[in-house]
Amino acid sequence: MNRELLELAADLHRRHRPFVIATVVWARGPSSGKQGSTAIIEADHTIHGWIGGACAEPAVLREARRVLNDGEARLMYLGPADELDGSTRNGVMTVPISCSSEGAMEVFMEPVLPQPHVVIVGRSPSVHTLARLLVAMEWRATVVDDGGDGSGFSHEVAVLTSLDGMGALGITDTTAIVVATQGHYDEPALEAALSTPAPYIGLVASSKRAASVLGYLRDRGHAEATLRRIHTPAGLDLGHIEHREIAVAVLAQLVAIRASGGIGGAPATTVAAPRTAVDPVCGMTVEMEGARFVAEHDGAAFYFCCPACKKVFEEHPADYVHAPS
Repeated sequence: MNRELLELAADLHRRHRPFVIATVVWARGPSSGKQGSTAIIEADHTIHGWIGGACAEPAVLREARRVLNDGEARLMYLGPADELDGSTRNGVMTVPISCSSEGAMEVFMEPVLPQPHVVIVGRSPSVHTLARLLVAMEWRATVVDDGGDGSGFSHEVAVLTSLDGMGALGITDTTAIVVATQGHYDEPALEAALSTPAPYIGLVASSKRAASVLGYLRDRGHAEATLRRIHTPAGLDLGHIEHREIAVAVLAQLVAIRASGGIGGAPATTVAAPRTAVDPVCGMTVEMEGARFVAEHDGAAFYFCCPACKKVFEEHPADYVHAPS
């Protein structure tokens, strides 16, 4: 990867933006993509670098969207359709391309997803311990110490000293919020958390205290469905534990939720998959929006990967009208 792409990758990582690194690990010429060619693909479909020409790039972009959605790296084989059966290997995705050069390539797709973001509200030994554990895990940690002075936390931990600032934290559906205010301001902290799209909201409290807090929120008009977003007591049940050990229980629960896809990864705002059609001549998948090569036959639209396929179709449409489109 060249220096420009390395710097871009570092910048995207600092800004917690998901992206895919696509690298050509094998190529058979003549092919515009060469072994070692690399591109960075963002969630909005923006591509930086070079991975291949008109045949390979659309297929790589489509697969990048899937890689971001499931967080799994994969290897793609792109080649002529009549070669795909002989190129099938366990774990390798095969994609037909119709390059007239009859080139082929393998592209390794690696997702780089933002680490989970955990917002901890309160000040206590368990809050400090949880913040340190999150830093050790290389997760993002933000502490909201309402009315405090923000002292005692490492420089890797972002600290706010006002609950009113939670709205500016960029909380998304990949963020977890842990309320550990020890009864000082549980209710306003939870109301602030419930106003966000965070999929996990945990309350560190005894069963008696939690029932009182939920009753207050219920009286304030919060629906039962809304209150069910609150996990209480926060953390896995590790038995009778010390105050600092509560942080371990909370982190264990967050790790389990992340493993199930509940937090972390690419946000749900990742660009949705576009409508596609299959080129009836070569079998290649073509994005319909903005397609350059389109032909109509008997009132139906057919989409093509290149002008050659379109020409073949227009010369003998009867041979292809029953192909998927």
